[in-house]
Amino acid sequence: MDVAPRRDRRVHPAWWAAAATFLALIGAAGFRSTPGVMVEPLHDEFGWSIGTISVALAVNLALFGITAPFAAALMERFGIRRVVASALVLVAVGSGLTVFMTASWQLVMLWGVVVGIGTGSMAMALVATVVGRWFVARRGLVSGILTAANATGQLIFLPAIANIVASGGWRAAALTVSGAALVVVPIVLLFLRNRPADVGELPYGGSEADVVEPLRSGAAKLAITTLVAAARNRTFWLLVAGFFVCGATTNGLIQSHFVPAAHDHGMPATTAASLLAIVGIFDLVGTIFSGWLTDRYDPRVLLAVYYLLRGVSLALLPPLFGADVDASIFAFIIFYGLDWVATVPPTMALCRSAFGASAPIVFGWVFASHQLGAAFAALVAGLVRDALGSYDVAWFGGAVLCGLAVVASLAIRKAPRKPAPLPA
Repeated sequence: MDVAPRRDRRVHPAWWAAAATFLALIGAAGFRSTPGVMVEPLHDEFGWSIGTISVALAVNLALFGITAPFAAALMERFGIRRVVASALVLVAVGSGLTVFMTASWQLVMLWGVVVGIGTGSMAMALVATVVGRWFVARRGLVSGILTAANATGQLIFLPAIANIVASGGWRAAALTVSGAALVVVPIVLLFLRNRPADVGELPYGGSEADVVEPLRSGAAKLAITTLVAAARNRTFWLLVAGFFVCGATTNGLIQSHFVPAAHDHGMPATTAASLLAIVGIFDLVGTIFSGWLTDRYDPRVLLAVYYLLRGVSLALLPPLFGADVDASIFAFIIFYGLDWVATVPPTMALCRSAFGASAPIVFGWVFASHQLGAAFAALVAGLVRDALGSYDVAWFGGAVLCGLAVVASLAIRKAPRKPAPLPA
């Protein structure tokens, strides 16, 4: 295929694709930022236990991850635009229908299954696909920026959702999220092209040799065969182990249970939600900086440092909770925010170096382990809170898991010069 790069553009279309992807991820993040502030209202209205609500959280987080590799394969087969636009509509429908639920199983089906599949179709596999197709230069930086879209979505939505819940109830918040997802659909359809060749361009900073032809095999078959091939590689399992811990200690523990844990110590839910939004601010900075570092330093060492710092901060968290926001809890928020998903750019880089063109789908499976870890931690933390009346054991358990992730990261070998080929 001959693609002649155009010279009459001041902005390479790769950056427009990245911008549309950023907005799509923000739309998906709108719903993912709401569970923590809706736990108490659902408990108060329906009388469901924290553990019961945590089942829906766990299903959502698990499907958010398990869907990712299949979504990456669907993007190969049908194109990014169709998959992302359909996923946004699914999120809107699932979130909107929650206003009619009357039983906990409906919460699991809508909040857990429908929205889990929708948001999973726009998870980190989307970032890996867009970065892999559209960029050769600046891959680490762009992956950091796109990953930070989750933080930006949290930053935009979380305080607003908390205030909507406080003033208008959780149903108004669910409808707000539904509308936000729908607003992004036309933007995706207009600006998110599938490949550089669609607009007569080469990947940003790349050449003809960097153009990867689309794969035409079935999406499910491609996802499974890629998993089977990757499972033979030791690096895959070490990345899976580390990302399981990453998900457990971010989406599983902090995003799902920080607000109710702070509320246990007398802090208003709106205040705790605002603190999580500050996590989003510093996550934006930390993730972009991590992408910059990933272009320059050994990603294995970066991962080990990130997990070590995260474990220390979790171990120090329990005595910091109180009714008021003081310097110590604010310091934790800043520190944890900088480290929140700083792990993503180096993990993507390790996938690319080890698995080559199949890296987006492989990363989809690695990200699935992230969300299984999140589901595990969200459920266990809720059960711990019901059984012991406190989250302390959950925070200390997360710190121990981070220590294991440090070991796994340092055990990754340097990738061979030629990455593993795509499965036949």
